[in-house]
Amino acid sequence: MEHQLVIVLDFGGQYNQLIARRVRECGVYCEVKPYTTPLAELKAMHPIGIIFTGGPNSVYLEDSPKVDGEIFTWGVPILGICYGCQLMAHTLGGEVTEAQDDAAREYGKTVTYYDTSCKLFRDLPERGISWMSHGDYMAKVPEGFALTAHSDNCPNVAIADEKRGFYGVQYHPEVNHTEHGTDMIRNFLYEVCHAAGDWTMEDYKRTAVAAIREKVGGGKVLLALSGGVDSSVAAALLAEAVGEQLTCVFVDHGLMRKNEGDEVEAAFSKWTMNFVRVDAEERFLGKLAGVTEPERKRKIIGEEFIRVFEEEAKKIGTVDFLAQGTIYPDVIESGTGDAAVIKSHHNVGGLPDYVDFKEIIEPLRLLFKDEVRQLGRELSLPEYLVMRQPFPGPGLAIRVIGDLTKEKLDLLREADAIFREEIALAGEDKNLNQYFAVLTNTRSVGVMGDGRTYDYTLALRAVTTSDFMTADWARIPYDLLDRISTRIVNEVQGINRICYDITSKPPATIEWE
Repeated sequence: MEHQLVIVLDFGGQYNQLIARRVRECGVYCEVKPYTTPLAELKAMHPIGIIFTGGPNSVYLEDSPKVDGEIFTWGVPILGICYGCQLMAHTLGGEVTEAQDDAAREYGKTVTYYDTSCKLFRDLPERGISWMSHGDYMAKVPEGFALTAHSDNCPNVAIADEKRGFYGVQYHPEVNHTEHGTDMIRNFLYEVCHAAGDWTMEDYKRTAVAAIREKVGGGKVLLALSGGVDSSVAAALLAEAVGEQLTCVFVDHGLMRKNEGDEVEAAFSKWTMNFVRVDAEERFLGKLAGVTEPERKRKIIGEEFIRVFEEEAKKIGTVDFLAQGTIYPDVIESGTGDAAVIKSHHNVGGLPDYVDFKEIIEPLRLLFKDEVRQLGRELSLPEYLVMRQPFPGPGLAIRVIGDLTKEKLDLLREADAIFREEIALAGEDKNLNQYFAVLTNTRSVGVMGDGRTYDYTLALRAVTTSDFMTADWARIPYDLLDRISTRIVNEVQGINRICYDITSKPPATIEWE
């Protein structure tokens, strides 16, 4: 079954992924395409609607991103956002100029008044907050366009030519700061583009399984399974599609969280596939002995992962497809859409030079992270795998500061497990986007019983974030922190002091190394 499609045409806006996510959240399939995509290619996709994104440029400058005016003759509805709105006005005969006074420039939360007879604002409040970010001004709107929203400073916050299905807004409806912004996007999709809302994960699963079977045929597929969300869901989808034609190699480098290796193996025991678990803990720790610099740790782990995977792959022989857990943000950010771009670190950087295969297959390359999790549920993966937190490729190696030993890793595993268990028991896991423990390289004096101790300091880290680009430290209740601290110090011998990291990103990063 072919899904209806909306194209998000990217002009360099910082929120292009967010626009696409909002469209999909409304039950409509969409893809992000660079503005340089040939018109013939876009037209051949038969979109029911097109959204022009924002961008950092000014449309009146000679070298700014443009679009061929032919796109406005297709009879396809178009929504222009910020730069996209000004591009529409500029291309169709309006006039966009640099704002001459501060009143015409608008940034941040702005009280906006909407004409609710316009399809874009149908059944929404007449007044609300929108998120502005523009230093240019539409001095003249094109012929046939009406003004459909204004602010106290700007008469043309939104424009519309309802006869042709063209809409432009100078704010960002896709961000949370804009009240009813998603409803506006939904109105464009359903009231203007007449979307059927046929994008569901159950339907996607069926379509993806059929497509994989057709592509793979009788061939063999090899997947490096890290145990993270993306590779686990890719493994389950491939297993559903081709069963024993799939071999998953799970390299257990001894740097995972408590019981994680066993959980991954148990999750895939019910699937028909060839599951190979390689116990490489001693090998990795031997290579990492005495190494303290985090980038060296990363490089050693990445290279060793490739060596182990290579050795296992050679036992299998030639395979037809090397599978990867690449997801849509990776594809968009590469800007190329090139399926042969290999993700770095352990998943599976550099492998094409060492593994004998014919083609790369990326079964998740059209999905966002939240959609990958939804697909995991459709495939009946256990919730502990589907909701697994972001976990760095080098694992606990970069959450143990300084040199690595099995003793330190085991200390961290136990402490981290207590932290995660208490967070979940308190129901705080629903409020946090990432939380973990870090074993510092600092020892301090303590008193336990009647004796003096000189043991490690453990740091706890928890953040809230919408995109992981910025993050705020989480305000975990004091009584919960007290309970976590008490349990760790009492139950994990070798740790006598607990600190809580209250630094946001920036200036800090989420991980310590």
